[in-house]
Amino acid sequence: MEKSIAPYGAWRSPIGAELLAAAGVSLGALQIDRADIYWVEGRPLEGGRYVIVKRTPDGQTNDVTPAGYNARTMVHEYGGGAYLVHDAAVYFTNFTDQRLYRQTPGTDPQPITPEPPMPRSLRYADLRVTADGRWLLCVRESHQTNGVVINELVALPTDGSAEPHVLTTGYDFYAAPRISPDNRQLAWLCWQNPQMPWDGTELWVATLNDDLSLSQPRLVAGGTGESIFQPEWRADGVLHFVSDRTDWWNLYREVAGQIEAVAPIEAELGEPQWTFDPARYDFLADNTIACIYSQNGLDYVGRIAPDRQAIEPIPCAYTALRGLHAAGQMLWLIGGNPTSGSTLFSLDPTSGAITPVKQGLQVDVDPAFFSVPQPIEFPTEQNLTAHAIYYAPTNPHYQAPATERPPLLVICHGGPTGSTRAQLALGVQYWTSRGFGVVDVNYGGSSGYGRAYRERLKGNWGVVDVMDCINAARYLIAQDKVDGQRVAIRGGSAGGYTTLRALTWQNFFAAGASHFGLAELETFVNDTHKFEARYLDGLIGPYPEQKALYYERSPVNFADQLSSPVILFQGLEDKIVPPSQAEIMVEALKAKHLPYAYLAFEGEQHGFRKAENIIRSAEAELYFYGEVFAFDPADEIEPVDIANLPAKQAIK
Repeated sequence: MEKSIAPYGAWRSPIGAELLAAAGVSLGALQIDRADIYWVEGRPLEGGRYVIVKRTPDGQTNDVTPAGYNARTMVHEYGGGAYLVHDAAVYFTNFTDQRLYRQTPGTDPQPITPEPPMPRSLRYADLRVTADGRWLLCVRESHQTNGVVINELVALPTDGSAEPHVLTTGYDFYAAPRISPDNRQLAWLCWQNPQMPWDGTELWVATLNDDLSLSQPRLVAGGTGESIFQPEWRADGVLHFVSDRTDWWNLYREVAGQIEAVAPIEAELGEPQWTFDPARYDFLADNTIACIYSQNGLDYVGRIAPDRQAIEPIPCAYTALRGLHAAGQMLWLIGGNPTSGSTLFSLDPTSGAITPVKQGLQVDVDPAFFSVPQPIEFPTEQNLTAHAIYYAPTNPHYQAPATERPPLLVICHGGPTGSTRAQLALGVQYWTSRGFGVVDVNYGGSSGYGRAYRERLKGNWGVVDVMDCINAARYLIAQDKVDGQRVAIRGGSAGGYTTLRALTWQNFFAAGASHFGLAELETFVNDTHKFEARYLDGLIGPYPEQKALYYERSPVNFADQLSSPVILFQGLEDKIVPPSQAEIMVEALKAKHLPYAYLAFEGEQHGFRKAENIIRSAEAELYFYGEVFAFDPADEIEPVDIANLPAKQAIK
């Protein structure tokens, strides 16, 4: 078929904004109980509701969470670890009231924690049940009337016959309560502000008494300069955990009071603990350990034999992996790759056979429309190198005029201690199938490349990330892959901050899109939630000692240096980056008569979950780039009011 000639950005694509909202659900929180498999689906078409799903050995799949319930916790605001299954009984936190519920087969959920004194003021996460099924242990986050937030470990009867009692308290944060196989010991993680869990955590173990109290606590590992991740007990009572004490998150175990490395490798077996209950390794029935490990932006599955100090790779077609669990000698994971989105699958570690069970992304689109991700390494400041994934514009029906080069979208991920992975993402293909090049940057500070790479951002947020994004674009411009005059930067949350910072500090980008991004750092320090209240101590410096630096790094203070149009998106119920952040930036843009657009969404928190808002934000951003880069999108889009921008006169 002969290709039509049309400008980059103006190509018609089957990957519409509706497909972004309707094509799939998010898959996560995989668990195994007896022979049944459970997971959680986030469903945009149900208002972003989170539903626990069960699959029985005969292949039957059914929703566990009934209508009117939403299995999502707000502990740390990011949540995770919202449910647990034990002997077919399901325990979960309901989003609406944040109470814990117990649901047995064939019955409606019943609350097992008291009504909180204020709405959502008692929150629960990271659940574990004792072997006899009588007690549930978990993290509780209590929001006091005076604004103080207390995190602690608590225990309560699984039938709700008594209120939770505190197991341990005194640290700012707790996670990962793990009960030993004999029910006699409890391990857990804790840390203090200003540490984030990827900076420094402590692993403790104590005797778990018959009355569900703790005694003889002892520190096993960790501190302010060591991040501990995913403690787990082996069936024989040996405690394992992941630590980055040698730069890489590797596996360790405690034997006779001594810490031993297990198969050291220059790869990451851990990840930043933004959410509760991560699962990157598990024990197989033959005493081997199956694990996920990350190297150079790709994830792999491996197996560690008891008598070997090496990880044996297990062939796997998926390269972005999470949620590993073992059932006997079979592995269950969630993964994706460049041609398939999030998929729940089983993996036979012996034969390598893979059986897909559930696809989160249901897309009836010719794969010829999908741009294949290309990991790149590029030079950056201080004679260092940084990492990114590049996606070339791809559409089998179109080509651009021979003299034209594609516009480039530079994506800066959130976190900022996060990373991007090489798997099918419709949010990227939406752009590449319309004629954009996309580079998704794992700037210095990203995870997956060792602690030293992660700590490049220490004291340098708003500098290292910005320059790495610019240098990724420069690298592609130098290779003549993209149009150096039509480069935009976009990102959400911390990526939104990098976007605004880049636009107000460096005169490089021609446009930007900030999705719930930070604009004023001092306000954020006093207006955000507890989990991130001291995050900027490490990224910028202690406050108020470094007050001048906070001012210097805040985009809102330099709005007059903005020379490129910007569009801002914001959820009005966001507690992580409150709407005040976007509104501060909007007022500054108004005062300076600079080009901008602002779209705010009722009922949305940190990240958009409702289908109609996902659609509107994607189409609005495309419309915005069409106005700025002077092309007409093929899509029919409701216009966006862009203040102070002459139509179609920005860049030819």
